[in-house]
This record gives sequence, structure tokens and C-alpha cells, in this order.
Amino acid sequence: MSSQDIPEEENLPAAQDKHAGEVAVPQDPFADPGLPPHEPRIQDIDEKAARRSERAVAFMFLLSMLATIGFIASFVAFPVDKIVYIFPLGHVSALNFALGTTLAVALFFIGAGAVHWARTLMSDHEIVHERHPIQATPEVREQVFQDFRDGAGESGFGRRKLARNTLFGALALFPLSAVVLLRDLGPLPEDKLRHTKWAKGKRLMNQNTMQPLRPEDIAVGSLTFAMPEGMSEHDHDFQVQIAKAALMIVRIQPDDIKDKRELDWSHDGIVAFSKICTHVGCPVSLYEQQTHHALCPCHQSTFDLSDGGRVIFGPAGHALPQLRITVNGEGYLEAMGDFDEPVGPAFWERG
Repeated sequence: MSSQDIPEEENLPAAQDKHAGEVAVPQDPFADPGLPPHEPRIQDIDEKAARRSERAVAFMFLLSMLATIGFIASFVAFPVDKIVYIFPLGHVSALNFALGTTLAVALFFIGAGAVHWARTLMSDHEIVHERHPIQATPEVREQVFQDFRDGAGESGFGRRKLARNTLFGALALFPLSAVVLLRDLGPLPEDKLRHTKWAKGKRLMNQNTMQPLRPEDIAVGSLTFAMPEGMSEHDHDFQVQIAKAALMIVRIQPDDIKDKRELDWSHDGIVAFSKICTHVGCPVSLYEQQTHHALCPCHQSTFDLSDGGRVIFGPAGHALPQLRITVNGEGYLEAMGDFDEPVGPAFWERG
């Protein structure tokens, strides 16, 4: 008889096993093997070993505290622009490298100390709780509180004072890193925005020729740009300072000046106004000599230089600050002090 003549059921493995004899099958192939017997740790039976583990935990917390102190000290020790070579990173910022390293060490040793404490000093007995309804009975709640008290006692938190106190120290000291990070958002502005390089007695220097200006150098209807004496384009902070101290000088017939204070602060019709637009700080550089209007090319704010530099058009919020000038004994134009108000945009609603 061929295999085609055998019924399909006869080709199944179960049918073949029936002919070959029954095979024994376990009753439960996934039976729970149970838990291995509990083996006490050396710290559970040897107090000296427990003391060593406690000292190790305390040492890790102390390292965390030292790293936090190093993090804070890095702000003082390393200038922002200092670059160092560190293999294999290459040239990196010394401050950023120090901050990253110390912060990582502080976090690592807090975690490592906590893990080592849990694995060597806290209780390692496995506790099994049967499932219960979501709403706990008073007995269960009391049992939870009792388990918490027992766990606190078995953790050695009250007994291991060295580890506990160093943990408190590490956790209390570490948040200071966040306080220092707030300082790294940038230098405090203080009152730097209210002051420029102009001061009493500083001569007005032609920004193109770098020569001091005389009244006869300023023609009626002309526009001249000036900066304080003593500044140089090679100064490391030149761009920062010129952004506040840039000055534009025009000469107007005294009879055409409408504002009394402007006339008092001028010299023979020569008036000096801040070149920095009070909208967003663009340089005001377009002057119409017939109307005495100065135009900012960025957003078309227009100022009347014959009327105290007031705004007559555009988004600027207030008039251009005027610099009080005079002529010194040598015949040069000089400032009689700094601007009496901050130049540029209305920062913080004029402070």
C-alpha cells in the first residue's frame, strides 16, 4: 500500500506516536521553580564589613561634595575665553570642560553612593504581598506604615550616621550648582547701559580722520560723525563702546533752533546728538539740511534736530539724546559730560 493510500490522519505525528507507543508529557512544563535560598551578605554577618561599606558610601558622597565645590570654583578659576588642548577632544573651552567634568562627577558619586548603600547596607530580604483590592483596609494601611518603619530601620538610616550625614551634605551642596548656573546666563548689566565713554573734558574726534574737531570744521548744513577722545578701533571693546558713544554733529543757524535746552547745550549752532536710533539701535545716518531732519534707514524713524531731536515719524519711541558740548581753551570742541539719559532703544521702559 502506497503512502497515498494511507488516510491523512495516519500521517500526523500524534497518530504515529500512537503506533509507536505513548510518550510521557509533563503535567506543567512551566512550573514555578521557586526562589533560591536566601544567602546573607557579608555585611549582614560581619559588622566590620558593614563599617567598610559605610565608609565607602561616605567617601563617595564626600567626592560628590568636592566635585560640587570644584564646579563652583571653576567659574572663578577659568576665564570664559581660555582654550586648552585635551586629548582626544582637541582644543576645548577650559571653563566648559571643567564645568561638565565636575558636574558629572558630582552626580555620579551621589548615584553610586546611593546604589552602594542599597546593595550592601539596606535589607535585601524579598517581601511578597498578596494581591488585594484597590481600596486598602485599615489593617493593610497600618501594615504599609509598619513596613515603612521596618524598612527605615533595616536601611540603617538612623544607625549609619556617617553615611546619612554625608548624604545630607552631598544633597544639600549639589543644588548650589544650579544657583551658579544662573550666574552664567551672562554678566549683570548693572548701570552699564546708562553710561558711555563720553565724560567732561573729552574732545570730539572726527571718526573718519581721527582728528579733534574745531568749530570751524563744522559747516552749516553738514553732517559729521564723531567719537570720544581716547578710543581706538584696535580696542578689544571698541564695537561695544562705539555702539553707545557714536555721535552725529550738525550745525544749524541758532535762530532755527526751536528747543531752548538744545540751544543752551550747543555751541554757536553746533549740536551733538546720539547717532543710535531709539527704535532698535540702528545708526542714524541720513540728514536733510533744509528741514534739519535726520532719518534712520532701517525703519524710517525721523528726528527733528532743530527741535531737541524729537520723533516726527516712524516707530522710534523717544527723542535722540543730546550731548552738551563747549569749546576748550585750545579751540577744540569737547563734551561737558556724558549723555543725561541712556542712548539707543528704550530698554526696560527706560529703566
